[in-house]
Amino acid sequence: MRNWRAKTAALAAVSALALSACGSDSDSDGNGGNGGSGDAAASEGSGLSGTVTGAGASFPDPLFQEWIAEYTQQVEPDVTINYQSVGSGAGVEQFIGQSVAFGSSEEYLDDEALEEAAGARDCSAVQFPVVFGAVVIAFNDEALDGLVLDAETIAKIYDREITNYNDPAIAGLNPDMDLPDQEILPVHRSDSSGTTFVFSNYLDKEVPAWSDTYGASKELEWADGTLGGDGNQGVAQGISQNPGALGYVNQSFALEAGLSVAHVVNADGEAVAPTLEATSAASEEAEVPENFQFTIDGIGGEGYPIAGTNWIFTYTCGYDEATTDILKGFWTWALESERADELANELGYAPLGDELTERVLAEVEKTNSEA
Repeated sequence: MRNWRAKTAALAAVSALALSACGSDSDSDGNGGNGGSGDAAASEGSGLSGTVTGAGASFPDPLFQEWIAEYTQQVEPDVTINYQSVGSGAGVEQFIGQSVAFGSSEEYLDDEALEEAAGARDCSAVQFPVVFGAVVIAFNDEALDGLVLDAETIAKIYDREITNYNDPAIAGLNPDMDLPDQEILPVHRSDSSGTTFVFSNYLDKEVPAWSDTYGASKELEWADGTLGGDGNQGVAQGISQNPGALGYVNQSFALEAGLSVAHVVNADGEAVAPTLEATSAASEEAEVPENFQFTIDGIGGEGYPIAGTNWIFTYTCGYDEATTDILKGFWTWALESERADELANELGYAPLGDELTERVLAEVEKTNSEA
């Protein structure tokens, strides 16, 4: 597992640089160029320089920090990119509030949010997916690695109808596993979270009782007897530190924390481990419309059923030339570069397929197109 080597440096610079890349207030003096979209320009760069800051989901944060480190150290050494892992809800708020150059979320901007963004900037927002990832059900007990769960059981655990690992419903799914007589402590996100949206959207589509009580949202009213944590980091910590804890996190956070994970039953009745291959299989079943507003639902075959997408948000106006070139250059590199795909695979994220990548690259080009 790679260290998140860029994270400390990036966050240390955020407070001083957070506004430097937004709108016409940026004082970067970049001289244009395409931002080094491929790998061939590594080490020399294109002469691009400046600073941009983005904010949003913790779901892709491990990958974004690796991408940023690679891009700013090997491709465009005069560029600084700061990404604040503040949660999807806060990222959307900061994007629409124009305190950052780009936002990030696991829930796309719906028509109402797009209208709000357009009103705030007097031009349209752009949104495009950049990576797929699995939301895993994780434990701090090695003996529970590979525990089979289905949507109804997961829903009942979070609704506190199932409170012990040896509950008959769990035992029925795991006839060959010696289940502990241990109380379950469900851990959830306490902030506005795209990971919560992916998790709750899965249960909303699969379990009518969950849909009636909780629905799908970045923020939920959780049942008593559950534990909240800020960000994927906070949930992973809550799982690690509490006996009997169970929680939902992006796969890379479970890997980093050394947590055990469940195999989740998909729409075809298959109990699937959250592998990179299973996440890729799920992403390939997604129907992606022209406006990129979609969820990954009803996954069967070899696909892992709790899979999400990360979107990036920019605007069609209001950036200076250097900020525009950095935004377009960095995200084009992240989508096209073989090295970017390698980093994604190492951390358990699934890159976009070739056809979708071509569509997304055209969308990236709309950034500042109305300037």
